[in-house]
Amino acid sequence: MTDSILLDVATGQSGAVDRCIRAYSGPVWSLARRYSSNEQDAEDAVQEVFLDVWKSAGRFDERVGSEMTFVMTIARRRLIDRVRRKGRRPEVQSLPEVEAVAESAARDQVELQDEVRLVRAAMAELKPEQRDVLRLSLVQGHTHQQVAERTGLPLGTVKSHARRGLMRVRELLKSKTTSRPEDPS
Repeated sequence: MTDSILLDVATGQSGAVDRCIRAYSGPVWSLARRYSSNEQDAEDAVQEVFLDVWKSAGRFDERVGSEMTFVMTIARRRLIDRVRRKGRRPEVQSLPEVEAVAESAARDQVELQDEVRLVRAAMAELKPEQRDVLRLSLVQGHTHQQVAERTGLPLGTVKSHARRGLMRVRELLKSKTTSRPEDPS
């Protein structure tokens, strides 16, 4: 029996692969965990590395470097290859059932209509100036400056109407949503 585990692996010595795994699994595992997204991926990577070490053991030359260097170089290269392959491959995700998507979209549409109805009711309770300023700014997308120019109101007044109107709408919506019965679904 020689002192070189990798030479023993290359020549097919009995128990050499087990000795190699015992000797180098700790450092290889540590490196694999750093390059892998989860434990299962790291386990697969370690198996790949030791398979490659077994195939490449005949190329080991102790004049070039130590066995540890040889094994860790193979490990690092295999792990980098895995990361690159994973990056090129799109991650596959299952699509939700068509019925579930349709049901969810219908439920979202109903909820949206309900929310629009509540906002309209709250806007109807505002003072006319606040309602006009909020419609111009929120619904039509005008800036406060543009709203001031369109309405002839001073910019500060437009900002005050917008702020007070939003605060009032928030209060009204809060009171209406807390007084509504919860949806059992």
